[in-house]
Amino acid sequence: MKKSFLTSFLVGVIVLNSFGWGQTGHRVVGEIASYHLSKKAAKSIEGILGPESLAMVANWMDEIKSDPAYNRLKSWHYLTVKTGQIYNPSIQEKSGDAFGKAKMIIAALKNGELDREEKKAYLKMLVHLVGDLHQPLHVGTGEDRGGNDIKVTYFNQNTNLHTVWDTKIVDDKNLSYTELSRHLNRRATKSLIAEYQNVPMDNWLQEAMDLRPIIYDMPDNNRLFYPYGYKTYPVIEGRLLAGGIRLAGILNDIFG
Repeated sequence: MKKSFLTSFLVGVIVLNSFGWGQTGHRVVGEIASYHLSKKAAKSIEGILGPESLAMVANWMDEIKSDPAYNRLKSWHYLTVKTGQIYNPSIQEKSGDAFGKAKMIIAALKNGELDREEKKAYLKMLVHLVGDLHQPLHVGTGEDRGGNDIKVTYFNQNTNLHTVWDTKIVDDKNLSYTELSRHLNRRATKSLIAEYQNVPMDNWLQEAMDLRPIIYDMPDNNRLFYPYGYKTYPVIEGRLLAGGIRLAGILNDIFG
């Protein structure tokens, strides 16, 4: 009994540490997107998701990691672009990667030949994957599993760089996803929306790569405190806002 509990606990820890944005971050992306949907797109999405919101389906792809039936999707959360190179499908996981699968899902939803359950699953995946693509450590170097192998302490707690960047810094603000979404959306001027939505998906990857120096700029002892969060949190806010606005643009193009 104890062994079974310990095994389940350790599996849970491993799964949690491999998430993209934490639950708050992913919900923020979905919530911000909902603010910018056309009426037609919003109605179509409601017809697919029913009472579920974009924010509340945003973590579905992380939740199903606990189900072995979805093991094939685990590599869909990230991709590798080595420093100084461009996206190369041949070096990605054979089961797929976040960028390739996001583009595949967009094409399938546009095609209109999916049944309702397929549309629902693909829509949930798309909400999540757009979020993952805006978490720079999900566009990895291929050397440290997106920062998961970089052991750090954050306010004297043992953790890893990935977890700090996608969850701990956001959660330290002690804001609900709706509070953070409303706060960020105050910046969403027409010009900013156009600027974000006019950037091709391929360029999202370069944006992530350009942020790597900031993410990996840590003290030699890898002990992180207020200065690291102060430096990186504005970047995180920008990534969440961009992800939400771009998700809305994609959904309007598909459904609106």
